[in-house]
Amino acid sequence: MKYRIKTWGPGLLLLSPSIVLIGIFVYGMIGATVNVSLTDRHSAQPAENYVGVDNYTDLASDDRFIHSLQNLLILTVVFVVGTLVMGVLWAFLLEKGVTAEGFFRSTYLFPMAVSFVASGVVWRWLLNSAEGENAGGLNALFGMIGLDFLQNPWWSHPDWGMAAMALPAIWQLSGYVMALFLAGFRGVPNELREAARMDGASEFKLYRHVIFPQLSPVALSALIIIGHMSMKMFDLIMAVSGAQYLTEVPAVYMWQTLLANDYAKAAAIAVVLLVVVAVLVVPYLISNARAERQR
Repeated sequence: MKYRIKTWGPGLLLLSPSIVLIGIFVYGMIGATVNVSLTDRHSAQPAENYVGVDNYTDLASDDRFIHSLQNLLILTVVFVVGTLVMGVLWAFLLEKGVTAEGFFRSTYLFPMAVSFVASGVVWRWLLNSAEGENAGGLNALFGMIGLDFLQNPWWSHPDWGMAAMALPAIWQLSGYVMALFLAGFRGVPNELREAARMDGASEFKLYRHVIFPQLSPVALSALIIIGHMSMKMFDLIMAVSGAQYLTEVPAVYMWQTLLANDYAKAAAIAVVLLVVVAVLVVPYLISNARAERQR
């Protein structure tokens, strides 16, 4: 028994401060949020009664919440697809070999160093649909080159404004996906490439049947990471468009509800978001843990 304590005791002591802090400020806060979501606290006054899942059933019939979920779906799809396409393309070009690769790699990764708020302010100007001297950068450019039909929409467009909101996020995180796939490309053994070429495989077949199948874990990791980031996106949307109904997602709606002192409803929205993210992330973590044990 003493030997076992000496074995795992120092490690437990080293980790115990982090365990306590995570237990209080992560899982404790989650528990408190769930508790509030089950009450009737719809004002600044303390809750008086537990109402069970009434707040959740009310959300199911809340048109504004449904609208925010639809916006989140559009944002997530455009963001994930755009980021993966741009990231894989950049990684492929760098993997094929270019002059000044270090410069281009740093350039692609630079947007990650910029906060969502700072980039959101810049992209708000770029996507501004105002006319004349106050027109945003892209709109002014389109006006100068005669593409007037592209001037007005962007994030304020009622049909595809939410898709335009994904542009700043794609610009900011494509470099991260590029780094993941570039590391995956460089991790494929040269023996596999040479063996495929000796068997007569063209470059297209080499990537289609040999290299890209090796990158499926990288693709899954990228999909999970950027997918859950899009579901929690708040600061970028607030910086670009503010709390507007047209571009409202659950995180923004939760913030607006919290400002209105409807704590129970805001907590219910937070729990729904947590469940959505968990449905995406937890299976990946379980699969990753199993793969590690098999190794």
